[in-house]
Amino acid sequence: MNLKKTDIPYDYWKAIIECNAAYDDHFLYGVKTTGIFCRPSCKSRVPNKENVKIFKNAMMALDEDFRPCKRCKPDGLNLPTKEWVEQIAEWIDIHFREPLTLNRLADISHGSPYHLQRSFKRVKGISPTEYIQRLRLEQACRLLESSEHPITEIGLAVGFSSTPYFLTLFKRKMGKTPSGYRKVYHQNLNKERVQHDEC
Repeated sequence: MNLKKTDIPYDYWKAIIECNAAYDDHFLYGVKTTGIFCRPSCKSRVPNKENVKIFKNAMMALDEDFRPCKRCKPDGLNLPTKEWVEQIAEWIDIHFREPLTLNRLADISHGSPYHLQRSFKRVKGISPTEYIQRLRLEQACRLLESSEHPITEIGLAVGFSSTPYFLTLFKRKMGKTPSGYRKVYHQNLNKERVQHDEC
């Protein structure tokens, strides 16, 4: 049976905080915010207590859709690399507006930055950073097309903390500045409207 968050015994919580390997055969713990489960000895960052769920074995964690940690491999289980990378990509799809670094992604996914970078590039064909940039630029294009928000606001809204960096990257990847992109988009839209009206 698994225990409710309020029922985490003191010695279990202490074992998690201290990464105590002596408890590895006693229980596993899942972190609700990441959906990953670990051994007590896992060197990953200590989670918030209210997000922790205790399991007696790996099968119980898997039954509740928790995934085995890449770092500590609870019960010798390991998630296939492709599936691991896809889950990280799905997490990025939701959180790309937040400040994201390779270290933060590695911490969240319980892997090393080097392994994450290499695996992500092998599966996706681009690095995690390039993947994040692409998402942010796609969202910026949508906002440029559908809103009148200032360029600086759009850059910040999609996750770029620096406006000069946003402008430089946008021009390098899209071939024109954000304001140039917006102008061309509206010109083409107006042309289409005129052609449609003439039909």
